[in-house]
Amino acid sequence: MGERDDMRGRLLAALDARGLLAPDGVTTVYGQPAWRPVPVGRAPQGLMDAGALQRRLVACAAGTAAMGADQCAAWVERAFSRLGVGYVSGDARGLYEGFCHLDDTGDLLVGMICAVGRAPYGPGGWDHGHVGIYVGDGEVMDCVDARVRRAPLELWLSSYGVASAPRWGWLGGIGLA
Repeated sequence: MGERDDMRGRLLAALDARGLLAPDGVTTVYGQPAWRPVPVGRAPQGLMDAGALQRRLVACAAGTAAMGADQCAAWVERAFSRLGVGYVSGDARGLYEGFCHLDDTGDLLVGMICAVGRAPYGPGGWDHGHVGIYVGDGEVMDCVDARVRRAPLELWLSSYGVASAPRWGWLGGIGLA
């Protein structure tokens, strides 16, 4: 069994243990896919293919300290602010609704925000959603439980896409590519 299959199996088991997996085992109780693979030929942009400003944002995100619990949007906003492109504020759901309109992984570029309108892992996520930054090479960086982490894109899309479809776009509509 490959690492991807093991990751998928662990996620499905965790969703089932939390009662979030529908009886068919393919969808969640919210009607969303239980696993969201990156389709062959639709890989997102790699870090080495990114422009200088995109790579600088990744460095800014890596150097941005974690925020408190349920502060994922504040962390994203601070990383972008450190880049010097201005400050856009709002909760994760506001960023999702305002700037995230793409859902094809082939359109996902380094520096885009990835967000969901609802995340069922706590009242903050349910009310405000969740957001992170795509940092290239199939990874999303986000701030969860007062720590910054990197997660494989497929795992991030699957675990946070339980209650609403993940989408991405440029924060504030400001393209870095």
